[in-house]
Amino acid sequence: MKQILVVEDDPDIQTQMKWGLSKEYNVLQALDRPSAIRLCNKKKPLVVTLDLGLPPDENNATEGLSCLRDILKKAPETKVIIITGNNDRENARKAVQMGAYDYYLKPVDMNELKVILKRAFYLSEIESENRRLHMILNREAGFAGMIGQSPEMQKVFETIRKVASTDAAILIMGESGTGKELVARAIHEKSTRNQGGFIPINCGAIPATLLESELFGYEKGSFTGAYARQKGKFEYADRGTLFLDEIGEMPPELQAKLLRFLQEKKIQRLGGRKDIEIDTRVIAATNIDLNRAMQEGKFREDLFFRISVISINIPPLRERGFDIKLLANTFLERYKVIFKKKIKGFSRSAVDELERHLWPGNVRELEN
Repeated sequence: MKQILVVEDDPDIQTQMKWGLSKEYNVLQALDRPSAIRLCNKKKPLVVTLDLGLPPDENNATEGLSCLRDILKKAPETKVIIITGNNDRENARKAVQMGAYDYYLKPVDMNELKVILKRAFYLSEIESENRRLHMILNREAGFAGMIGQSPEMQKVFETIRKVASTDAAILIMGESGTGKELVARAIHEKSTRNQGGFIPINCGAIPATLLESELFGYEKGSFTGAYARQKGKFEYADRGTLFLDEIGEMPPELQAKLLRFLQEKKIQRLGGRKDIEIDTRVIAATNIDLNRAMQEGKFREDLFFRISVISINIPPLRERGFDIKLLANTFLERYKVIFKKKIKGFSRSAVDELERHLWPGNVRELEN
């Protein structure tokens, strides 16, 4: 049962509050500031109702405001509801400015007070959950911005730790929007190549005629418009990592050139005859079934085995359970700073809706 502390020196109001709230809450009671502070320190109630007119001077708000200050100093997350007379609105507003959650004017209507209490507990639970999520986020930092507490993502993180120190080619598989490039970046950052560049290129976003020159570079005069020698992505990734996203979209003729590099660690620029030795690690990613692509003759089997010395499967968001709420809170914290909005968190119904959704666009869809 949820716990509430009632700080009130009037015995009649104490009895009314005890009788009216005890069916729904475990009601603690204090008559003055010292006993209220002792109970707060010992029982740590999430919600406190506080009468400003406390002894030794019940006609003055000084003791009540001091009690409020002491409670919030020890436990600033406590929701303190001020209960005061109709002629003391000014001190009630002052209490809210000091950090009280809300104020309520006597005489006490239990039904109205219960609504305020319910809202206070609800907000307290949201804030508590957000603090817990922040602790998790801080604990999981260091994976190039990736967040995940689900067993599926913990396996991915453990694989990253194991493979980062090797130089083996890696194939990352997963649906669109699951964060394949983030995984590739995390591997690069935790590797001995992290002082070199991380060079990404999307093989499906560039026409085949341009993809070759983007990857391998070209010599002056090798084609119309080649007015000067130009390095390609391979050379820029020397001593670093080359990330080939959507490798399943790579044209067959370029697959052969990539295979040659993986075998010999050498490339030739377009229009060039000189072999250039390149020291780079290749990480590839795909959202299509490469086994099916091989059966259909769209992807070379020998290349597949070269790029998939180590394979990492990124689970879709719908299979990551608690991570949905964790990621949603991460994005909320990020964008409320960007847009300068004060938002406490997600309601239970909102979280339920997020967790029911199938997220075909995965993490990218959730962020958007």
